Amino acid sequence: MRLRDHALSIAFGAAFLLSLAGQSVAGLIAYNEDQSAHGAPTTDWIGFVASSDFVVDVAENWQSEYLQFFLFILATVWLVQRGSPESKKPGDEGRGSDEDQRVGAYARDDSPRWARLGGWRLRIYGNSLLLVMGAVFVLSWLVQGIAGTTVFNDEQLQHGLPEVTFVEYLGSADFWNRTLQNWQSELLAVGSMVAFSIFLRQRGSAESKPVGAPHDQSAVESE
Repeated sequence: MRLRDHALSIAFGAAFLLSLAGQSVAGLIAYNEDQSAHGAPTTDWIGFVASSDFVVDVAENWQSEYLQFFLFILATVWLVQRGSPESKKPGDEGRGSDEDQRVGAYARDDSPRWARLGGWRLRIYGNSLLLVMGAVFVLSWLVQGIAGTTVFNDEQLQHGLPEVTFVEYLGSADFWNRTLQNWQSELLAVGSMVAFSIFLRQRGSAESKPVGAPHDQSAVESE
């Protein structure tokens, strides 16, 4: 296996780890500065990354990212945008035929095993990307809620206010403020990418049409 064949995944994986590490260090410094300003005890790096303060910030970003992909994958099954390489051609809406999807009797010898089988295995595999994205979104959203409850209650106690339950926190303005400020930015980014890619190009990118492709060409057809 050549590294070059997986360079895109490796590059983004490394960038993710570096940014997560950077967030943990910057977050620790900011957390300890805030604690010192209030006369509260500081913590070390291990204590911070295991704290609800760090976990809630990470989880609220993860859930919005995976919601973005979940919605985009689902939407592009049924909705099209003429001229965008992120979209199928108008008229190709829907799940596609077995022949188009190369499943069942139309599967090839090198097709994934579950694509060659029918029944529940084909149904699961045929929706596996959406299922995984949705599962990660739900789990990270729950983690955000659990960690957020702890952080919120710590702040409540500091101000002499009553604590709230997990369910009460899910209905609070703090939870939805954290959630919606991430959702709106992710949805804006996806919508912008769909719209900008109609008229703008990036030579050599798989996310762009060829530089000389017409604006109203929705998908690059194989020759």
